[in-house]
Amino acid sequence: MPSSPNISFVLHDVARLLRKRFEQRSRASGLTRAQWQVLAFLSLHEGIHQNKLADLIEIVPITLARLLDKMEARGFIERRPDPVDRRAWLLYLKPRARPLLEIMRGNGQKTRDEAFAGLSSETQQHLLQTLSLIKSNLLAACTQPAVDREKVHG
Repeated sequence: MPSSPNISFVLHDVARLLRKRFEQRSRASGLTRAQWQVLAFLSLHEGIHQNKLADLIEIVPITLARLLDKMEARGFIERRPDPVDRRAWLLYLKPRARPLLEIMRGNGQKTRDEAFAGLSSETQQHLLQTLSLIKSNLLAACTQPAVDREKVHG
């Protein structure tokens, strides 16, 4: 029986290629993928605490702080002091970032259109539902300790 590709490797490759293609389309903007990610999350969560954004993006706070410094210097975001906690900063998009969001959304849609060429909308919807279930399963599994059953029982 011929071996089939491991689904984990295929999923990883698809995710990597989606990022690569998006970056190719977005290179002219002068923003890094991490900066695009900050803009995307901020567009959905304006007024978020800086540390909470770091958690959402899954990067360490000091790395996010450096990204934000660069983006603030370019006039894309602003930090405002938290009125409740003087040590904390709340993050907001500046008007200069708004056109970039439209570019990002357009580049994302073009990339998805390329990726899903030849797939019916029903197939795309089924794929999304399947991947969402897999994600939910893994999120639930990650809350439990990993146990190697062979070592425990063998």
